[in-house]
Amino acid sequence: MSAALYDRLAARLGPKGWTRDAQIIAPHLNDWRGRPPGATPFLALPATTEEVAATVKLCADAGAAITPQGGNTGLVGGQIPQGEVLLSLKRLNRIRSVDPIDDALVAEAGVVLAHVQDAAAEADRRFPLSLASEGSATIGGLLSTNAGGVHVVRYGMMRDLTLGLEVVLADGRVLDALKALRKDNTGYDLKQLFIGAEGTLGIITAASLKLFPRPRGRALAAASVASAARALQLLEIVKTRTGALAAFEIMNRCIIDMTLKNVPNARAPLPGAFPYLALIEFEAAAAEGLRDAVESALGEALEAGVADGAVIAESEGQAQAFWFLREMASAGHKPEGAQINCDISVPVSRIPQFLETAGAAAARLCPGVRIVAFGHAGDGNIHYSLVQPEGAPAAAFPAAALSEAAHDAAHALGGSISAEHGIGVTRKSELPRYKSEAALAVMRTVKAALDPKGVFNPRALI
Repeated sequence: MSAALYDRLAARLGPKGWTRDAQIIAPHLNDWRGRPPGATPFLALPATTEEVAATVKLCADAGAAITPQGGNTGLVGGQIPQGEVLLSLKRLNRIRSVDPIDDALVAEAGVVLAHVQDAAAEADRRFPLSLASEGSATIGGLLSTNAGGVHVVRYGMMRDLTLGLEVVLADGRVLDALKALRKDNTGYDLKQLFIGAEGTLGIITAASLKLFPRPRGRALAAASVASAARALQLLEIVKTRTGALAAFEIMNRCIIDMTLKNVPNARAPLPGAFPYLALIEFEAAAAEGLRDAVESALGEALEAGVADGAVIAESEGQAQAFWFLREMASAGHKPEGAQINCDISVPVSRIPQFLETAGAAAARLCPGVRIVAFGHAGDGNIHYSLVQPEGAPAAAFPAAALSEAAHDAAHALGGSISAEHGIGVTRKSELPRYKSEAALAVMRTVKAALDPKGVFNPRALI
């Protein structure tokens, strides 16, 4: 890349729209996992779709690659540049419209998720995506990774919550497909190409998102269970007996203990050293009758020996304390030394089999390994981390072999090596082991058709 390109970009973006100041750029080059920092000669900070399009056109004409970045909350390195122009979407931060009749909200890519939730609430509606990083994760990044969160069991992934997109293509043209239609059978559903594509096919600049009525009845319960198999039995009971299940999360004993140890103010909802904790959220159109239904379902589970203990949050503060333990799980195991972090999904019915198979393989490869398992059991997504044995040297930790064993176990059960975090850079070399050659060929064909010069995120995904 040349100084002439940077001069052209600076002239087009204006004084607030770019920087080469190393101190300003530095926070954009580090990710949450603490990997070695990235590098970029130029940070573009466009404030409009037109400025994004102009940036892309100038870079494409100069043969310069772009790494797009939202809130920099990604966990697989796809948002960190290594010499490319870094294009931050943070200044595209307007909510363009909220329509409670159409149950639709149009937000630009740089809008933080919590702000979308707040805007929906002001219109007496709800945008249901919820995750630990909602105070910093942006809509563009969430779309690019097809984020999930805790309410997938009821509302689906970002893919299911999106009605339309505005996308800048690799030649600088703008694809305007922001319609708020529930039905539109006029050919290919083009927006789906860009959701989950990790910024490799185009740059999302705005999205039309689905809104839902706000639930008037809500309840949160915690239950202790003896095994993952018992957790699935509990899932079946609360799902079928209430018809109001919104989230079903589990945490194994290892991650509970690590989070209590490493996160100030974390508290367990129930006493004792139980093997698994389930957090269960319920939603209903009306509050009447919900509490009774939840109590009845939990009572049935306790009486049948499916659950060993249970408690319902009695206040919003208590509910937040329950969720805090789960939301801090990643921070809970991060300080515990060398580790590999997997984001697997399997059919819900096969979660116990995965945990047993993957756990046995890990123990063979690394005796004393600490196994962290938590996440979205209601939709089959388990965040599975293997942490070095206490007192063992980090240099002796067989990270690559452990990662492969966990992913092999998921794949053998019809699962995936990435449920909601994406492939990015860190999983790219593993993709050919688990994706068929036919699927990879189709992905390469799409990439070549939409980005023939390799402008977008050239090191990520494919």
